[in-house]
Amino acid sequence: MTRRLALIALVLPALAARRAQVGGQAVIEGVMMRGVDWWSLAVRRPDETIGLHHWPLVSWMKRYPILKLPILRGVVALVESLAIGVRALTISANESLGEEEQELGKKEIGVTLVIAFAFAVGLFFIAPLFLTGLMERWLGEGFLFWMVEGFVRVGIFLAYLAIVTQIKDLRRVFEYHGAEHMSIHALEHGEELTVANVEKYKTLHLRCGTSFLLIVLVVSIFVFAAVGRPVWYLLILSRVILIPLIAGISYEIIRFAGRHENNRVIRVVMAPGLALQWMTTKHPDSAQVEVAIAALEKIIELEPQDRPPVKGVEVMA
Repeated sequence: MTRRLALIALVLPALAARRAQVGGQAVIEGVMMRGVDWWSLAVRRPDETIGLHHWPLVSWMKRYPILKLPILRGVVALVESLAIGVRALTISANESLGEEEQELGKKEIGVTLVIAFAFAVGLFFIAPLFLTGLMERWLGEGFLFWMVEGFVRVGIFLAYLAIVTQIKDLRRVFEYHGAEHMSIHALEHGEELTVANVEKYKTLHLRCGTSFLLIVLVVSIFVFAAVGRPVWYLLILSRVILIPLIAGISYEIIRFAGRHENNRVIRVVMAPGLALQWMTTKHPDSAQVEVAIAALEKIIELEPQDRPPVKGVEVMA
C-alpha cells in the first residue's frame, strides 16, 4: 500500500482533466469520470473484463453556498478533485492487480494529499526560489528576479513531465488520459459513444489539468512579484500560503477559457497549455478507449445530458 500511495503522490501533479459539468481523470489501468452528483470508475481487470463502479457525491459548494464565490470556489474544487482522485487511483491500483477493493480511509487520503502537496510545493515553489537566489547578485531584487524564478519554475515543471512520462508504468496512465479526453470530445460533439467515433478525436483538450498547472506557474510570477522581498523566512512562507490564492485565480482563468474556447484570442493564449498535453496524453488503444467510454456512459446514465446545467456548481475531476 505504501508503494502505491507514493506512486499516487508522484502522478497527481500531472493528471486531472477539468470540465464544466463532466470531468475526468486517468487512473491506473482505468478512467474516473465525475459529474455534478456522481462519480464513476472503470478499470481494466487482469481477466480483460471492465470493473465499473459509481458513488454519489455532494460538493461542499452545495452544502455551503459561500464557497461558490470567485477564487474560493477554485480552491474548493481543486481540493475535492484531489480527494476523489486519490481514492480513485488507489481503488484502481487494487482492482487492476486483481486484488479485492480496499476502501481508503480519511487518514490515508489525508496523508497522501499532504505528501503530494509537500512534494509539489518543494519541487515547484521552494526549489526555484533557492536556485534563483544563487543568481541574485546578477539579477538584483526587482522584477527580473521574479521573471527568472518563473522561468526556472516552468523549466523544472517541464523536466518533471519529461521524466514521469518516460516511466513505463506511468505511460499507460497517460494513454488512459488521452482516452478520457477523446471520449469527452465525442460527448461534447454529440457523437454516439462508440470506439470508432471516439477515436476520431484528438487527445488534447483546452480544459485539461495540464493547462491549469501551466497557468498556475505563470500567475505565480505576478503574485510573488507583488510580495516583494521580505526576510527569508517570510519569503519561503509566502510560497506556501499564497498557493490557494494562485490556484483560485488560475481556476477562474481556466474556467473563463473553457466557456469561450471557440474564441481565437483565447485559443492563442491557451496554446502553450495544449502543447504541453503532447507530454501528458498519449494515444490510447481501442481497449483503453472502451474503458473510458464505460466510465462516461455510467455518468450519462446517472446524470442525463439533456437536463439543464446545474448552476453554481463547478466540476473539477
